[in-house]
Amino acid sequence: MSQAADTPINERAQHFLKVLVERYIREGQPVGSRTLARDAGLELSPATIRNVMADLEELGFVASPHTSAGRVPTNPGYRLFVDSLISLKPLQTLEMERLREEIEGDGDPKQMLASASRLLSDLTHMAGVVLTPHRSQVTVQQVEFVPLSTGRLLAVLVTASGEVLNRIVETEREVSRSELEQATNYINSHFSGQTLETIRRRLLEGMQDDRDGMDRIMTQALSLASAALSASGDKGDDDADIVLAGQTNLMDFDELAEMNQLRQLFDAFTEKQEILHLLDRCISAEGVQIYIGEESGYRTLENCSVITAPYHAGDQAMGVLGVIGPTRMAYDRVIPIVDVTAKLIGAALKSQ
Repeated sequence: MSQAADTPINERAQHFLKVLVERYIREGQPVGSRTLARDAGLELSPATIRNVMADLEELGFVASPHTSAGRVPTNPGYRLFVDSLISLKPLQTLEMERLREEIEGDGDPKQMLASASRLLSDLTHMAGVVLTPHRSQVTVQQVEFVPLSTGRLLAVLVTASGEVLNRIVETEREVSRSELEQATNYINSHFSGQTLETIRRRLLEGMQDDRDGMDRIMTQALSLASAALSASGDKGDDDADIVLAGQTNLMDFDELAEMNQLRQLFDAFTEKQEILHLLDRCISAEGVQIYIGEESGYRTLENCSVITAPYHAGDQAMGVLGVIGPTRMAYDRVIPIVDVTAKLIGAALKSQ
C-alpha cells in the first residue's frame, strides 16, 4: 500500500474522493470540478473544490491524466475508498436465487467449483477464478488395499467427492489377505471422513506412541496407512489448480485493451502460476481480500484488481475464489458477490 493511503484527510475531502471514485467507476472519464460539485451536493465555490482536489492530488489519491482538467483516482485513492468510504450493495434477489440454485444444484464438487467460476464471471462481467482444494485437503471416505505381487500393494483411496486415488505401496514382507482386510477395517473405522492432512498428522502421532502398547493389527494398519498416504501417487498429487471463466470479458475494458498488455494477461491466465500463487496466499485469510494494482506483487496484474474470499468446509479452509478485473471496477457490487459465493460454496461442501 502507498504511504499516501495512510495519510488522514478531512471529512470533506473524503466525501469528494468518494464521489469522484464512484463517478469515475461508473463512466470511465476524468471528473471535472463542476461535475464533482453537482454530484457532491455541497454549496461550495469552484475555487474551494479545486483546492480540495489539489490537496488530494498532492497526497497521491487522485491524478490529472494528460492535459485534462478532470481527475481520476489512483491506486492509493481506490485503496482508501475500499477501506473506508465504500457503501456495499447487497445482491439483488434474482442474483442471490441464481447463485443458490446453481451452486446447490451441483452434487459434484468439481462441477460446483466450475459453476462458481462461471457465475462470478457472468455476474461481474469480468474473469471469475476458483482455486481448487489442495489434494491434502480432500476428505478420504474409504481406503482399500489390493495385493499386486510379493512386497507390493495397491492402495485405493476414495474421496468424499467420489474421486479415486491410486497409490503403490512397497512392503517389507508379504501381507496376507486377512491382514489387509483387518487393516482396511481399522483405517476406515478410525479415519473415514477426515482430510489427508489430518490423517497424516494422526498417523504420525500414532506411530510415535508406545509400540509396546499396540497390538499387531494396529501396528500393521498404521504402517500400511502411513505408506499409502506418503506415496507419490499421481503426478501433481498435492497440487491445487485454478478454474478460470470469462477471461475474454477483460477485452471489453479500454484500460486493459492495449494489445501487449492483453497478451501478457492472457499468458498469465494460460500459465496460471502467478495467479495460483496469489490465490494460495489467500487461503488462510479472514474474509474478503482486495489487491489493487501493484499490491498483488505481480507486474502482469499491475492494472488489475483481484478480489478474493476463501471457502470453507466446516472449520477447514478448502480453497479460494474471486474475480479479476480492471482497477476501475464496481467494488461496491463485486465484493458482496465474491463474499456470498464463497459462503454458499462452503455451505454446500459442508452439507456433502
